[in-house]
Parts: sequence; C-alpha cells; structure tokens
Amino acid sequence: MADLKIVVAGASGRMGRTLIREIAQGSGIALCGALEAEGHPNLGMDSGSLAGMQPNGMTVTADPLPLLADAQAVIDFTIPKVSLILANLAAQARIVHVIGTTGFDARGEAQIAAAARHAVVVKSGNMSMGVNLLAALVARAAKSLPDYDVEILEMHHRGKVDAPSGTALLLGQAAAAARGIPLDQHAVRSRDGHTGARQDGDIGFATLRGGTVVGEHHVILAGTGQSITLSHSAEDRSIFAHGALAAARWGQGKKPGLYAMTDVLGL
Repeated sequence: MADLKIVVAGASGRMGRTLIREIAQGSGIALCGALEAEGHPNLGMDSGSLAGMQPNGMTVTADPLPLLADAQAVIDFTIPKVSLILANLAAQARIVHVIGTTGFDARGEAQIAAAARHAVVVKSGNMSMGVNLLAALVARAAKSLPDYDVEILEMHHRGKVDAPSGTALLLGQAAAAARGIPLDQHAVRSRDGHTGARQDGDIGFATLRGGTVVGEHHVILAGTGQSITLSHSAEDRSIFAHGALAAARWGQGKKPGLYAMTDVLGL
C-alpha cells in the first residue's frame, strides 16, 4: 500500500518541526510538502534540516496549490487566517484537513463548518489522547456534580500567543455541554479588583505563561467541603503530532464533515 502523503503547514513552528520529524520516523506516511507564510525567512530551506534532521530534499514553500494537489491530507498548526485559507483549498482538493490551530472567532468557525461540507475536517483544540480522555472525564464530573463550581487553570510556554488555550476552551466546552449551558455566556476569563461574588454556573479560566512549558491543564470542581481536580501534563509535543497523524489516517475514506478527536479516538 502506498504511503499516505501529508503536507505540513506552519513547518517552521514548534509543532511543524515536530510533525516533520514524526513523519520521517513513521511508517505508511510520507511528507509531500512543507508550507510557510509568504516572506518567511525559512522559505527555500530544506524541511529536514529545519526540523533538525538530515536534509530530505523537501524545501519549504509558500505556494500550497501544487502541494495540496498531490496530497491526501494537510496538517495545520498555524494561525486562524492561514487555517481558513487552507480550509477552502483543502475542500476544493477534497483532502483531509487536520486543524490544530486555535483562536478562531465565530465567523472563522462558520467558514470551517462550510468547508467541511466538501471535505473531511478534523478540528480540535488539542490532539492528544490524554487530553481528550480528560475532556470526557470533565463532562462526566460536571454532569454528576451540577452544583460544583468549575475552574480551569492552564500554563504554557512564554511564546504562546492566544489565551485561554484551545485546550482550556475544549475542557470548558465539555463541562458546559454536559450541563446544557452555552460556554460563551458563562465563561469568566479574568478577575481583577472588586468583582463581587462568583455567579452560579460560571466556568472560570486562569492563564499562566512562562518558560518552556509544553502544556498543563487543571480542571477544579469545587463544592461545599471538598473539591476534585482533574489534570493533564504534556511533556513532549510529539503527543500532539501522534494524534494529528492518527487523525489524518482516520479521515481517509470518511464522508465529508466536521469531526473532533473524540471521533478519531471513539470516545
């Protein structure tokens, strides 16, 4: 069986370089393109060298069209603006689009949903099996303990640009959905000064940034006289790459639609 041909978007980023390494070490998969933004200083560089390996002959380019035409999947950890462009192109090419990008607004989410009418889109704020299992546990706990206050604490490296993290929002959404409430109406993203008492149904988010922390998430369910904390610590970005590659494989042959990692993992 021929290797699954994958394009990596955002090839210069932390996740892009990790994906290039994992594809090189995997079986049944092959890198068929490395994308970066127009004007990026790494354009024209060998993607293997960029990822800290031996040269692989695949140069970093800003032109996605010839790459996507020859691919079966594109894995995308970039920024919302780029992901929306890729969503449209992947839909036209009818290839699987795995989206690990976070920070979309409502309009962006609608554009991705529209693209998913024509191609398989697997989108998640976190691609790791552990985090998606955590989300399932959070949903179970939030539903079983409806009167407990939910607070989510997350920490990432100092270079992360969005807050709260996509994973924190994924966990918040899991709690909100389990309780049948809209997250956007109950999320509290900052507290400063005399804020008054906590409102029933609030789901709080606290954000920490510093150092090289890959990702830590803690979901606290606080009740009267006791509390429960559910946690996940990411120690290596390869866990996200493994999940993204599993999603690219899983999407082959599926009907067009917008899927999550819970679908990939059967949770």
